[in-house]
Amino acid sequence: MTTPLHVVVGAGQVGPLIVERLLARGLRVRVIRRGSAPGPARAGVDTVRADVSDPRAAADAMRGASVVYHTGNPRYDRWPAELLPLTRGIIAGATRAGARLVVLDNLYMYDLPSDGHLSEDTAIGTRSKKGHLRALAAAELLAAHARGDLPVAIARASDFIGPGAPRTIFSDRFWKRLFAGKSVEAFGDPDQPHSLSYTPDVADGLVTLGSPAAEATGFGRVWHLPAGPAETPRVWMSRLAAAVGRTPRIVSISPLLLRAVGLFMPEAREVPEMLYQWRQPFILDDRRFRAAFGADATPVATVVAETAAWGRSFDSAVRTPVAA
Repeated sequence: MTTPLHVVVGAGQVGPLIVERLLARGLRVRVIRRGSAPGPARAGVDTVRADVSDPRAAADAMRGASVVYHTGNPRYDRWPAELLPLTRGIIAGATRAGARLVVLDNLYMYDLPSDGHLSEDTAIGTRSKKGHLRALAAAELLAAHARGDLPVAIARASDFIGPGAPRTIFSDRFWKRLFAGKSVEAFGDPDQPHSLSYTPDVADGLVTLGSPAAEATGFGRVWHLPAGPAETPRVWMSRLAAAVGRTPRIVSISPLLLRAVGLFMPEAREVPEMLYQWRQPFILDDRRFRAAFGADATPVATVVAETAAWGRSFDSAVRTPVAA
């Protein structure tokens, strides 16, 4: 019997973690990257370059796949032009391959209630341009499933925390500033509870949905992946700092500063419209996934230890000036 081929679209924060887990299960793995750099060669992994927003290119790159994991994401400032074409190309390619499609999504599309509690049944809203685009993409994915084009499962996670996750509030910038004795930056109100998704848990959840155990009941719906307890950014920053022997001085980034930075960094000017998520409780309800698959989130102590171990690699930044 031929070993099933699992195709991972995207090689950013979560894609490589999925690859590790698939290889550990003895599966054949193909990674589709859009960029020109193929990344380091790895035994058992076929890496191809393709723009999967082109349905033909997607179909070629996904040929033979049993499961496709969509973890790709355009740059923030390119979402209006690229997010929906990317979604449509991946739907077309996975359909042509006869594959099941597991999609990593976020929580932007929800109409955040006053208590901040977000379940899979929370109403869809239009609080932001990016949330609107995410809602449209999800609707197209679920419509493809409903038409019988292909099985689709959407897995939603909150803001990331974890080692090697640069696009988070605990990125290299956090660690460099911490070790340099500078203030560390939080979005919105650092004393509001906010669910965080540990990137290894996100990868575990996606691989679970791509496994035979989820084939009968995991598709045609949205799942919230397991996350740890919803605690405040101040608590998390203090824990991580304490793990490396530091005490953080925490400041809130102002929307005005983000807009000013956005004059030079287009992605930064896309952040202010999302700050509402950090100004009130933002709590992910993951009970359905836990009950269905017996999953759990990584204990807080492990998250802190493993993230801090990665963060220590930036200790040398104290010798290098860091922008205020």
